[in-house]
Amino acid sequence: MLRYAADRRTLGYLAVTAVLSVLNWKLGRVHPVLYPVTLFMFFTTAVISHNHNHLRVWRSKWLNLLTSYVIALFYGHPAVAWVPTHNQVHHKLNNKPGDSSRSPKLFAGNHLAALIVYPTLTNFAQTRDINAFLKDLWKRDRPAFRAAASEYVVFFGTMALLFVLDWRKALLFFVIPQQVALFAIQCVNFLQHIETDADSEWNHSRNFVGPVLNGLLFNNGYHTVHHLKPGVHWSELPQLHAQYAERIHPSLLERSWLRYFGRTYLWRPIAGMQAPVLPPDAA
Repeated sequence: MLRYAADRRTLGYLAVTAVLSVLNWKLGRVHPVLYPVTLFMFFTTAVISHNHNHLRVWRSKWLNLLTSYVIALFYGHPAVAWVPTHNQVHHKLNNKPGDSSRSPKLFAGNHLAALIVYPTLTNFAQTRDINAFLKDLWKRDRPAFRAAASEYVVFFGTMALLFVLDWRKALLFFVIPQQVALFAIQCVNFLQHIETDADSEWNHSRNFVGPVLNGLLFNNGYHTVHHLKPGVHWSELPQLHAQYAERIHPSLLERSWLRYFGRTYLWRPIAGMQAPVLPPDAA
């Protein structure tokens, strides 16, 4: 039933996230170990949501819809929203004008303030894409509209039920982790595209190629080849990246996102260093 055996890991992540949510709810308080792990697992669900909308996990339409319901509860928004905001807009424009997820927003340049405000402003901007997409579905494809609408009904209905059961637990163990997931996944997009060349064939994205991040986050660091072939399953991205890595400028191949973050947002302002400039079509 699975399209790719590698998605057993996807199902495992979702199962772990569900178990953690139940444990947190029963415990009723913030556990110093469980809660940080829960925040991370909710974030991984944002990555799963992204992958699921590029290439569905199951061969069955109904199992895919059921999986979307589960993903939404942890991601904090129905997974179908990726279709207009990411699949149709971001992959078409790739951080060029008109891309609602284009970075930076409000501020010019790449600094902590620009990074911090980017997720919220992007979420507001993407609301227009989502609304337009749903209106278009209503006009041209009623079955697809009903499936999309069902994701919103199930998500908000489940959240309403959780708040009725215990609003404090719902806020602490679902809403806050959801907001962390939504914020963090937008930050990832910011880091992957800021100070890159949107007009370049190969230097439009920053890649984080270290094994730890990619091992934990479904090879999400291989961003250039994801834009090259967005329909390729996440498990095949390392091999695809290896085919094209030498065409990408070396400065866009980062081993560690943590090292990149420290160098760019902490050390660079103190040292007065200028932002790196990519030569045209350097690769």
